[in-house]
Amino acid sequence: MHTIISTRQMKQTQIDIFVKDLKSSELETVDENGCKITGYTIYNAEQQRRTKRNDLPSLYPDLPEKKFDIIYADPPWDYNGKMQFDKSGRAENFDISKKIFISSANFKYPTPKTADMMKIPIHEIANDDCLLFMWATSPHLEQAIELGKEWGFEYRTVAFIWDKMNHNPGQYTLSNCELCLVFKRGRIPSPRGARNIQQLVRSPRGKHSEKPKEVLDAIEKMFPTQDRIELFARKKPKGWSVWGLDVREEYAKQTLEQEAF
Repeated sequence: MHTIISTRQMKQTQIDIFVKDLKSSELETVDENGCKITGYTIYNAEQQRRTKRNDLPSLYPDLPEKKFDIIYADPPWDYNGKMQFDKSGRAENFDISKKIFISSANFKYPTPKTADMMKIPIHEIANDDCLLFMWATSPHLEQAIELGKEWGFEYRTVAFIWDKMNHNPGQYTLSNCELCLVFKRGRIPSPRGARNIQQLVRSPRGKHSEKPKEVLDAIEKMFPTQDRIELFARKKPKGWSVWGLDVREEYAKQTLEQEAF
């Protein structure tokens, strides 16, 4: 037998006391409209507080004046505020007496809509012969291909498959891998470097959204003499130009250096 309580009728202190007297399997909460309470309703205020906002008047810093042969991008894909819980957010399994861990991509960095990222004129920094390596999460695969096209590139193939040696929950199968797509503008830049780079990269998952250095190193081996830039970068790799919200100081330095020449 389930006991139904209304949060409009009871104060939080009353709910806390009431919960202690009931097993979680016997408890079902509803709001004033009779809707079941989930993690999203309980943690909405915290989600809003922790969501990262862009502190610039425009979407991103201005792009560099220089053109590049190789562009490497890890777009901050938007998940429409979807949160990850350490327990199910479904009401039948939800225990409001326990504080649960919540996480979301937009807790770490601003996540603009794909339509907004399409407005960034990446084609302006691409040489006539240029490759774009772009990370795409599986739910955003179609959007990634459309984004690459909007930036002035043609989708070619999957350049790298990253086996994270771990898994995330999924609606259909457990999610183990992330894809790095490659797009082409004009011809493949020359001269070429290594031609025996493996597509599959096995590397343990690190910090949130951090990509394996093996992929960056592989691209360097493939195109060792070309001008390269990383978009949406978190730090500046040696031998690369960078652009993004997290590397504004580095970007300012490299802009001054380019202007000096």
